[in-house]
Amino acid sequence: MFFFFYLLTSMGNVVIIVIICVEKCLQSPIYFFLGHLSALEILVTTIIIPMMLWGLLLPEMQTVSLSTCIAQLFLCLAVGTTEFALLGVMAVDRYVAVCNPLRYNIIMNSSTCIWVVIVSWVFGFLSEIWLVYATFQFTFCRSNSLDHFYCDRGQLLKLSCDNTLFTEFILFLMAIFNLIGSSVPTIVSYTYIISTILKILSTSGWRKAFSTCASLFTCVIIGYSSCLFLYVKPKQTQGLEYNKVFPLLVSVLTPFLNPFLFTLWNDKVKEAL
Repeated sequence: MFFFFYLLTSMGNVVIIVIICVEKCLQSPIYFFLGHLSALEILVTTIIIPMMLWGLLLPEMQTVSLSTCIAQLFLCLAVGTTEFALLGVMAVDRYVAVCNPLRYNIIMNSSTCIWVVIVSWVFGFLSEIWLVYATFQFTFCRSNSLDHFYCDRGQLLKLSCDNTLFTEFILFLMAIFNLIGSSVPTIVSYTYIISTILKILSTSGWRKAFSTCASLFTCVIIGYSSCLFLYVKPKQTQGLEYNKVFPLLVSVLTPFLNPFLFTLWNDKVKEAL
């Protein structure tokens, strides 16, 4: 089942990237951001699901080296942080498109879009270096078995014999900064967008505004709610017994839904297909 989800997720996001690159009608900022979002979704699933499939098929033979575990944890967190930064950017883009349509091409010009995407990627990867470094400075002596389908930070800290309370508190503050910080422009943008949509009287205007924002808003709700539950808590080892459900939402369900949400709710993408 998970292999089927992985194939559909990869194929769907690749299709979105291809049609954005080849179709002239999709050469606009929101689809430029959507192409990068699809690339991030492919990375998220590729980092996690193949190793999970290996564990499901051959659980007695699955071993992961420490360096592989470090790389997987870093890439998961870095790609996730980049994705949330990009979702904030896309929300601001939709705010400009809905609330300031006449100035849209001036504000969201090509150089601005390129720089915003570069900053999102660089911020996502640089912000997680210290967090992963701090996690692997502890002594792991209780066990060498992780009760998870990937190298989860909470499970790693649970295996440590050292006092991890201070580091967990710093990780909590950084999670607040990354997730809440990226959610502020999203919340503000959608507040203005909703208030603007409510002032539209025509049915066609309502439909156009809803079509351009509904899919992105759905992805934001699923992604933020899952990650807020996972990472924004003072003790990272808290609730480990049910922490496997929410990573599945982030690594399997959201990347799987993204291509279908943006295809089914977006008229231009449907025309391009």
